[in-house]
Amino acid sequence: MAFDSLSEKLQNVFKNLRGKGRLSEADVATALKEVKMALLEADVNFKVVKNFIKTVQERAVGQDVMSSLTPGQMVIKIVNEEMVNLMGSETTEIVFKPGNEITVIMMCGLQGAGKTTTTAKLAGKFKAKGKRPLLAACDIYRPAAIEQLKINGDKQGVPVFSMGDKHKPVNIAKAALEHAKSNNLNVVILDTAGRLHIDEDMMNELIEIKENIEVHQTILVVDSMTGQDAVNVAENFQNKIGIDGVILTKLDGDTRGGAALSIRAVTGRPILYAGMGEKLSDLEQFFPDRMASRILGMGDILTLIDKAQADFDEEKAKQLEKKLKKAEFDFNDYLDQLQQIKKMGGINDILKMMPGMGSQLKDVEVDDNAFNGVEAIIYSMTKAERANPDILNPSRKKRIAQGAGVDISEVNKIVKQFDQTKKMMKQMSGMMGSKGMKKGKFKLPFGF
Repeated sequence: MAFDSLSEKLQNVFKNLRGKGRLSEADVATALKEVKMALLEADVNFKVVKNFIKTVQERAVGQDVMSSLTPGQMVIKIVNEEMVNLMGSETTEIVFKPGNEITVIMMCGLQGAGKTTTTAKLAGKFKAKGKRPLLAACDIYRPAAIEQLKINGDKQGVPVFSMGDKHKPVNIAKAALEHAKSNNLNVVILDTAGRLHIDEDMMNELIEIKENIEVHQTILVVDSMTGQDAVNVAENFQNKIGIDGVILTKLDGDTRGGAALSIRAVTGRPILYAGMGEKLSDLEQFFPDRMASRILGMGDILTLIDKAQADFDEEKAKQLEKKLKKAEFDFNDYLDQLQQIKKMGGINDILKMMPGMGSQLKDVEVDDNAFNGVEAIIYSMTKAERANPDILNPSRKKRIAQGAGVDISEVNKIVKQFDQTKKMMKQMSGMMGSKGMKKGKFKLPFGF
């Protein structure tokens, strides 16, 4: 994920601070110099870094910090608070018109930022909140844009309005609004065209749309992997057409992440969502406090809970609990657990969100693609074998290995991991009760 390098450097700085019983102004100055370098290397805007360090230093050399019993912790607390302030302090929601009134949202951004996919992701979010969205294909220049929007809209179960590529975008937007009125839809999302760079034609097109229909929210989609340039793009759009918020894409990639720490300070506009993957469900609401916790290596347990709840099947959970108590956990349940972890972003993402795990996992990387091999082995089993793993004799394992295209040793490995997981889950189920979880060490599920 973005910020991995920054997080590691900041944690090293804080580790040194925690080791000191008392802090001098020189200690604070040295630490903040390292923080400054880490932020600049993460491609955070220079002016933003300068103001951030100044604010932290003014607070950190105060009497309350210097006389504190845990001055190192106090400085870390100040850095955390100022980082939250930098990214917006409060979570910003997209504002909708009340009731059946139509909210018009115009999506804009440069080509390649992931705008069309993000538009469909956003429509899915709105639908889940009970809204009735309509996607309007206003990008008439990129050949695949209209078809891409239709495919993604269909996957999200959201209608797409299109007039092809022979009409002006402003006329498509007007017609989409009328279509929404006629079909009892209350959110219209305009997927406008992007360019390889900011130019006058693109800006004039967006201005023309805003002059002819009432746009309630103008949302800019920027690629966080472009670093400092993403901030420049956001500033240009803000100055020329005005934006109400920003969505950062590709924050799951190998990027320095400086855009997330700079955009709010430079444009004065909030980050609304963060794209965390290619799937249409991979769009997270942006919480400044949670993001600051991730960056500082403190984990993000609230987002982890949100992810779990989003995919939580209460009925399946009850059935699993009954099976565990009766020691009936089978390969069908094992497969369900694998798929649950994949939905939540993979084991690496889950572990990194757990407080205190980030630094411990610095040199540990679990290959989430290994899950695919496990699934292939399970799918090569018969229904009877999945439901009753005890019948898996050598000849059956040989057939399963051939079906999955792996060596029989891989099947034996998965069966062994399954047995370990079954024992562990039964043990953990027995330990949960009025006394809470007893102390003990367990291997992670699936042999990790």
